Amino acid sequence: MPHPRLVLTLLAGLVLCGAPAACTTNSATGRSQFLTMSRDEEIKLGTDSKPELTQEFGGPVPSPELQAYVTDIGRRLSQQTEADNPSLPWEFTLLDSAVFNAFALPGGKVFITRGLAEGLTNEAQMAAVIGHEIGHVTARHTNERFGQAAATTVGGAILGGLIGAAASGDAKGAVVGAGAGATVGQVAALSFSRDQEIEADRLGMRYMERLRYDPVGAIEVQQILQKHSGGGSFDIFATHPSSETRIRELQRRFEKYYQHTVNNPQYQKFQDRYEQQFLARVRKLPPPKQTAMSGPSATVPLVFSLPARSALIDLDHPETWCAHCRDQAHASR
Repeated sequence: MPHPRLVLTLLAGLVLCGAPAACTTNSATGRSQFLTMSRDEEIKLGTDSKPELTQEFGGPVPSPELQAYVTDIGRRLSQQTEADNPSLPWEFTLLDSAVFNAFALPGGKVFITRGLAEGLTNEAQMAAVIGHEIGHVTARHTNERFGQAAATTVGGAILGGLIGAAASGDAKGAVVGAGAGATVGQVAALSFSRDQEIEADRLGMRYMERLRYDPVGAIEVQQILQKHSGGGSFDIFATHPSSETRIRELQRRFEKYYQHTVNNPQYQKFQDRYEQQFLARVRKLPPPKQTAMSGPSATVPLVFSLPARSALIDLDHPETWCAHCRDQAHASR
Protein backbone atom coordinates (compact mmCIF):
# COMPACT_ATOMS: atom_id res chain seq x y z
CA MET A 1 0.00 0.00 0.00
CA PRO A 2 1.43 3.43 -0.90
CA HIS A 3 2.25 5.76 1.92
CA PRO A 4 -0.55 8.29 2.68
CA ARG A 5 1.93 11.09 2.03
CA LEU A 6 2.24 9.84 -1.55
CA VAL A 7 -1.53 9.92 -1.88
CA LEU A 8 -1.65 13.52 -0.73
CA THR A 9 1.27 14.46 -2.96
CA LEU A 10 -0.48 12.94 -5.95
CA LEU A 11 -3.70 14.64 -4.96
CA ALA A 12 -2.00 18.02 -4.84
CA GLY A 13 -0.71 17.49 -8.35
CA LEU A 14 -4.09 16.32 -9.61
CA VAL A 15 -5.88 19.32 -8.17
CA LEU A 16 -3.33 21.62 -9.76
CA CYS A 17 -3.23 19.81 -13.07
CA GLY A 18 -6.74 18.48 -13.40
CA ALA A 19 -6.50 14.70 -13.63
CA PRO A 20 -5.22 13.18 -15.77
CA ALA A 21 -2.87 15.97 -16.71
CA ALA A 22 0.48 16.77 -18.20
CA CYS A 23 2.80 19.34 -16.74
CA THR A 24 4.81 21.04 -19.44
CA THR A 25 6.56 24.23 -20.43
CA ASN A 26 4.83 25.97 -23.31
CA SER A 27 7.19 26.69 -26.19
CA ALA A 28 5.37 29.87 -27.20
CA THR A 29 5.01 31.52 -23.80
CA GLY A 30 7.78 29.95 -21.73
CA ARG A 31 5.25 29.36 -18.96
CA SER A 32 4.68 26.11 -17.12
CA GLN A 33 1.17 24.78 -17.71
CA PHE A 34 -1.05 22.07 -16.28
CA LEU A 35 -2.96 20.59 -19.21
CA THR A 36 -5.74 18.01 -19.30
CA MET A 37 -5.68 17.26 -23.03
CA SER A 38 -2.93 15.86 -25.20
CA ARG A 39 -2.09 17.57 -28.48
CA ASP A 40 -3.94 14.84 -30.38
CA GLU A 41 -7.01 15.37 -28.22
CA GLU A 42 -6.90 19.10 -28.88
CA ILE A 43 -6.75 18.45 -32.63
CA LYS A 44 -9.65 16.00 -32.47
CA LEU A 45 -11.73 18.42 -30.42
CA GLY A 46 -11.16 21.21 -32.91
CA THR A 47 -11.82 18.97 -35.91
CA ASP A 48 -15.02 17.52 -34.44
CA SER A 49 -16.35 20.93 -33.37
CA LYS A 50 -15.58 22.86 -36.56
CA PRO A 51 -18.55 21.84 -38.79
CA GLU A 52 -21.30 22.71 -36.32
CA LEU A 53 -19.64 25.92 -35.22
CA THR A 54 -19.06 26.98 -38.83
CA GLN A 55 -22.73 26.57 -39.67
CA GLU A 56 -23.74 28.38 -36.50
CA PHE A 57 -21.91 31.42 -37.83
CA GLY A 58 -23.49 31.33 -41.29
CA GLY A 59 -21.09 28.94 -42.99
CA PRO A 60 -18.02 29.91 -45.02
CA VAL A 61 -18.16 33.01 -47.20
CA PRO A 62 -19.01 31.70 -50.71
CA SER A 63 -15.86 33.00 -52.37
CA PRO A 64 -12.81 30.79 -53.02
CA GLU A 65 -10.72 33.92 -53.65
CA LEU A 66 -11.56 35.47 -50.29
CA GLN A 67 -11.06 32.18 -48.46
CA ALA A 68 -7.69 31.80 -50.16
CA TYR A 69 -6.72 35.33 -49.13
CA VAL A 70 -7.46 34.64 -45.46
CA THR A 71 -5.82 31.21 -45.60
CA ASP A 72 -2.65 32.64 -47.12
CA ILE A 73 -2.25 35.15 -44.29
CA GLY A 74 -3.04 32.52 -41.68
CA ARG A 75 -0.69 29.88 -43.04
CA ARG A 76 2.20 32.32 -43.31
CA LEU A 77 1.61 33.45 -39.74
CA SER A 78 1.35 29.87 -38.48
CA GLN A 79 4.79 29.15 -39.91
CA GLN A 80 6.24 31.82 -37.60
CA THR A 81 5.16 29.93 -34.48
CA GLU A 82 7.39 27.99 -32.13
CA ALA A 83 8.50 24.37 -31.80
CA ASP A 84 6.12 21.90 -33.50
CA ASN A 85 3.26 24.37 -33.83
CA PRO A 86 3.83 25.00 -37.57
CA SER A 87 2.99 21.32 -38.20
CA LEU A 88 -0.49 21.57 -36.64
CA PRO A 89 -3.36 20.98 -39.11
CA TRP A 90 -4.07 24.70 -39.39
CA GLU A 91 -7.27 25.79 -41.10
CA PHE A 92 -8.47 29.36 -41.57
CA THR A 93 -12.10 30.16 -42.35
CA LEU A 94 -13.83 33.39 -43.28
CA LEU A 95 -17.38 33.10 -41.92
CA ASP A 96 -20.40 34.57 -43.71
CA SER A 97 -21.67 36.38 -40.66
CA ALA A 98 -22.25 40.01 -39.74
CA VAL A 99 -21.08 39.25 -36.19
CA PHE A 100 -17.98 41.20 -35.18
CA ASN A 101 -15.86 38.29 -34.02
CA ALA A 102 -12.86 36.02 -34.42
CA PHE A 103 -12.02 32.88 -32.50
CA ALA A 104 -10.02 29.66 -32.56
CA LEU A 105 -10.59 26.05 -31.65
CA PRO A 106 -7.87 23.95 -30.06
CA GLY A 107 -5.52 22.28 -32.50
CA GLY A 108 -5.40 25.00 -35.13
CA LYS A 109 -8.89 25.88 -36.41
CA VAL A 110 -9.09 29.68 -36.74
CA PHE A 111 -12.12 31.75 -37.76
CA ILE A 112 -12.76 35.38 -38.58
CA THR A 113 -16.20 36.70 -39.45
CA ARG A 114 -16.96 38.75 -42.51
CA GLY A 115 -18.39 41.44 -40.22
CA LEU A 116 -15.07 41.94 -38.47
CA ALA A 117 -12.99 41.60 -41.64
CA GLU A 118 -15.04 44.31 -43.37
CA GLY A 119 -14.44 46.59 -40.40
CA LEU A 120 -10.66 46.44 -40.90
CA THR A 121 -8.79 48.79 -43.20
CA ASN A 122 -5.50 47.05 -43.98
CA GLU A 123 -3.88 43.63 -44.15
CA ALA A 124 -1.70 44.23 -41.08
CA GLN A 125 -4.88 44.51 -39.02
CA MET A 126 -6.16 41.19 -40.35
CA ALA A 127 -2.77 39.65 -39.61
CA ALA A 128 -3.07 40.97 -36.05
CA VAL A 129 -6.53 39.41 -35.61
CA ILE A 130 -5.49 36.05 -37.03
CA GLY A 131 -2.18 36.19 -35.17
CA HIS A 132 -4.02 36.78 -31.90
CA GLU A 133 -6.16 33.68 -32.49
CA ILE A 134 -3.09 31.66 -33.45
CA GLY A 135 -1.62 32.82 -30.14
CA HIS A 136 -4.55 31.29 -28.25
CA VAL A 137 -3.79 27.99 -30.00
CA THR A 138 -0.02 28.01 -29.50
CA ALA A 139 -0.43 29.07 -25.86
CA ARG A 140 -3.00 26.25 -25.47
CA HIS A 141 -5.34 28.56 -23.61
CA THR A 142 -8.53 26.51 -23.98
CA ASN A 143 -6.75 23.45 -22.65
CA GLU A 144 -5.37 25.49 -19.77
CA ARG A 145 -8.75 26.99 -18.89
CA PHE A 146 -10.39 23.59 -18.99
CA GLY A 147 -7.72 22.27 -16.67
CA GLN A 148 -8.40 25.08 -14.22
CA ALA A 149 -12.14 24.44 -14.35
CA ALA A 150 -11.70 20.68 -14.07
CA ALA A 151 -9.48 21.07 -11.02
CA THR A 152 -12.17 23.19 -9.39
CA THR A 153 -15.17 21.03 -10.26
CA VAL A 154 -13.71 17.58 -9.74
CA GLY A 155 -11.19 18.39 -7.02
CA GLY A 156 -13.62 17.42 -4.30
CA ALA A 157 -14.41 14.10 -5.95
CA ILE A 158 -10.72 13.34 -6.41
CA LEU A 159 -10.01 14.20 -2.81
CA GLY A 160 -12.79 12.00 -1.47
CA GLY A 161 -11.88 9.09 -3.72
CA LEU A 162 -8.17 9.11 -2.99
CA ILE A 163 -8.43 9.71 0.73
CA GLY A 164 -11.11 7.04 1.00
CA ALA A 165 -8.99 4.58 -0.93
CA ALA A 166 -5.92 5.37 1.17
CA ALA A 167 -7.86 5.00 4.39
CA SER A 168 -9.21 1.61 3.34
CA GLY A 169 -5.81 0.39 2.21
CA ASP A 170 -7.11 -0.16 -1.31
CA ALA A 171 -5.66 2.85 -3.12
CA LYS A 172 -4.27 0.74 -5.94
CA GLY A 173 -6.20 1.19 -9.15
CA ALA A 174 -8.17 4.22 -8.01
CA VAL A 175 -10.15 5.47 -11.02
CA VAL A 176 -10.41 9.22 -11.40
CA GLY A 177 -12.83 10.72 -13.94
CA ALA A 178 -11.11 13.93 -14.93
CA GLY A 179 -13.77 16.33 -15.98
CA ALA A 180 -16.28 13.67 -16.98
CA GLY A 181 -19.39 15.44 -18.14
CA ALA A 182 -17.64 18.80 -18.26
CA THR A 183 -17.57 20.83 -21.46
CA VAL A 184 -15.23 23.33 -23.00
CA GLY A 185 -18.35 25.46 -23.18
CA GLN A 186 -18.15 25.78 -19.42
CA VAL A 187 -14.59 26.98 -19.77
CA ALA A 188 -15.51 29.35 -22.59
CA ALA A 189 -18.31 30.72 -20.46
CA LEU A 190 -15.61 31.87 -18.07
CA SER A 191 -13.89 33.45 -21.05
CA PHE A 192 -10.15 33.51 -21.45
CA SER A 193 -8.55 35.23 -18.51
CA ARG A 194 -7.24 38.77 -18.74
CA ASP A 195 -3.69 37.46 -18.74
CA GLN A 196 -4.46 34.99 -21.52
CA GLU A 197 -5.99 37.70 -23.72
CA ILE A 198 -3.00 39.96 -23.19
CA GLU A 199 -0.70 37.01 -23.85
CA ALA A 200 -2.47 36.25 -27.15
CA ASP A 201 -2.15 39.92 -28.12
CA ARG A 202 1.58 39.75 -27.49
CA LEU A 203 1.98 36.53 -29.47
CA GLY A 204 -0.06 37.91 -32.34
CA MET A 205 2.15 41.01 -32.49
CA ARG A 206 5.22 38.76 -32.43
CA TYR A 207 4.04 36.60 -35.32
CA MET A 208 2.95 39.51 -37.53
CA GLU A 209 6.25 41.36 -36.98
CA ARG A 210 8.14 38.25 -38.08
CA LEU A 211 6.28 38.51 -41.41
CA ARG A 212 7.22 42.18 -41.73
CA TYR A 213 3.75 43.48 -41.02
CA ASP A 214 3.67 46.82 -39.25
CA PRO A 215 2.85 45.85 -35.63
CA VAL A 216 0.93 49.10 -35.22
CA GLY A 217 -1.85 47.13 -36.93
CA ALA A 218 -2.43 45.26 -33.66
CA ILE A 219 -3.07 48.52 -31.82
CA GLU A 220 -5.36 49.71 -34.61
CA VAL A 221 -7.49 46.57 -34.27
CA GLN A 222 -8.18 47.32 -30.63
CA GLN A 223 -9.06 50.89 -31.52
CA ILE A 224 -11.54 49.58 -34.11
CA LEU A 225 -13.07 47.21 -31.55
CA GLN A 226 -13.28 50.04 -29.04
CA LYS A 227 -15.12 52.22 -31.55
CA HIS A 228 -17.42 49.36 -32.57
CA SER A 229 -18.40 48.74 -28.97
CA GLY A 230 -19.32 52.38 -28.54
CA GLY A 231 -17.01 53.07 -25.63
CA GLY A 232 -13.87 52.18 -23.78
CA SER A 233 -14.74 48.54 -23.26
CA PHE A 234 -15.31 45.63 -25.57
CA ASP A 235 -16.07 43.40 -22.62
CA ILE A 236 -18.64 40.65 -22.65
CA PHE A 237 -17.31 39.02 -19.50
CA ALA A 238 -15.97 40.61 -16.36
CA THR A 239 -12.72 38.69 -16.81
CA HIS A 240 -12.16 40.09 -20.30
CA PRO A 241 -9.75 43.04 -20.55
CA SER A 242 -11.23 46.12 -22.19
CA SER A 243 -9.93 47.39 -25.50
CA GLU A 244 -8.59 50.42 -23.63
CA THR A 245 -6.51 48.14 -21.39
CA ARG A 246 -5.30 46.11 -24.35
CA ILE A 247 -4.35 49.25 -26.28
CA ARG A 248 -2.20 50.40 -23.36
CA GLU A 249 -0.53 47.00 -23.06
CA LEU A 250 0.16 46.80 -26.79
CA GLN A 251 1.53 50.34 -26.88
CA ARG A 252 3.90 49.53 -24.02
CA ARG A 253 5.05 46.40 -25.81
CA PHE A 254 5.48 48.26 -29.08
CA GLU A 255 7.63 50.90 -27.42
CA LYS A 256 9.78 48.27 -25.72
CA TYR A 257 10.29 45.74 -28.51
CA TYR A 258 9.25 47.15 -31.88
CA GLN A 259 10.79 50.60 -32.20
CA HIS A 260 12.89 49.25 -35.06
CA THR A 261 9.76 49.10 -37.19
CA VAL A 262 8.99 52.84 -36.95
CA ASN A 263 9.41 54.53 -40.36
CA ASN A 264 10.99 51.31 -41.58
CA PRO A 265 9.88 50.50 -45.15
CA GLN A 266 10.42 46.81 -44.49
CA TYR A 267 7.30 46.81 -42.28
CA GLN A 268 4.07 47.56 -44.10
CA LYS A 269 0.31 47.66 -43.49
CA PHE A 270 -0.57 46.75 -47.09
CA GLN A 271 -3.65 48.94 -47.18
CA ASP A 272 -3.93 49.05 -50.98
CA ARG A 273 -3.62 45.28 -51.27
CA TYR A 274 -6.32 44.77 -48.66
CA GLU A 275 -8.64 47.17 -50.44
CA GLN A 276 -8.12 45.65 -53.88
CA GLN A 277 -7.87 41.96 -53.07
CA PHE A 278 -10.28 41.72 -50.15
CA LEU A 279 -12.63 44.64 -49.52
CA ALA A 280 -13.43 45.28 -53.18
CA ARG A 281 -14.35 41.62 -53.63
CA VAL A 282 -16.34 41.23 -50.45
CA ARG A 283 -18.48 44.26 -51.36
CA LYS A 284 -19.68 42.42 -54.46
CA LEU A 285 -21.16 39.57 -52.40
CA PRO A 286 -24.75 39.39 -51.15
CA PRO A 287 -25.24 40.60 -47.57
CA PRO A 288 -23.81 38.23 -44.99
CA LYS A 289 -26.08 35.62 -43.51
CA GLN A 290 -27.56 36.53 -40.16
CA THR A 291 -27.04 34.13 -37.30
CA ALA A 292 -28.59 33.65 -33.90
CA MET A 293 -25.49 35.36 -32.55
CA SER A 294 -25.82 38.51 -34.64
CA GLY A 295 -25.94 41.80 -32.80
CA PRO A 296 -23.90 44.88 -31.93
CA SER A 297 -21.81 43.08 -29.34
CA ALA A 298 -21.98 39.48 -30.42
CA THR A 299 -18.61 38.36 -29.14
CA VAL A 300 -20.31 35.42 -27.50
CA PRO A 301 -18.79 32.49 -25.64
CA LEU A 302 -18.21 29.48 -27.83
CA VAL A 303 -19.89 26.31 -26.64
CA PHE A 304 -18.68 22.96 -27.83
CA SER A 305 -18.64 19.69 -25.97
CA LEU A 306 -15.49 18.12 -24.68
CA PRO A 307 -15.73 14.33 -24.64
CA ALA A 308 -15.75 12.85 -21.16
CA ARG A 309 -12.29 11.72 -20.14
CA SER A 310 -11.21 9.21 -17.57
CA ALA A 311 -7.97 7.52 -16.75
CA LEU A 312 -6.64 4.88 -14.45
CA ILE A 313 -4.43 6.45 -11.80
CA ASP A 314 -2.48 3.61 -10.24
CA LEU A 315 -0.78 4.77 -7.08
CA ASP A 316 1.73 1.93 -7.26
CA HIS A 317 2.81 2.89 -10.79
CA PRO A 318 4.11 6.48 -11.08
CA GLU A 319 4.33 6.15 -14.87
CA THR A 320 0.56 6.73 -14.87
CA TRP A 321 1.00 10.11 -13.19
CA CYS A 322 1.97 13.45 -14.73
CA ALA A 323 5.65 14.39 -14.50
CA HIS A 324 5.12 16.97 -11.75
CA CYS A 325 3.26 14.53 -9.52
CA ARG A 326 5.75 11.76 -10.27
CA ASP A 327 8.78 13.89 -9.36
CA GLN A 328 7.18 15.18 -6.18
CA ALA A 329 6.23 11.67 -5.13
CA HIS A 330 9.75 10.36 -5.65
CA ALA A 331 11.12 13.25 -3.61
CA SER A 332 8.79 12.41 -0.71
CA ARG A 333 9.70 8.73 -0.49
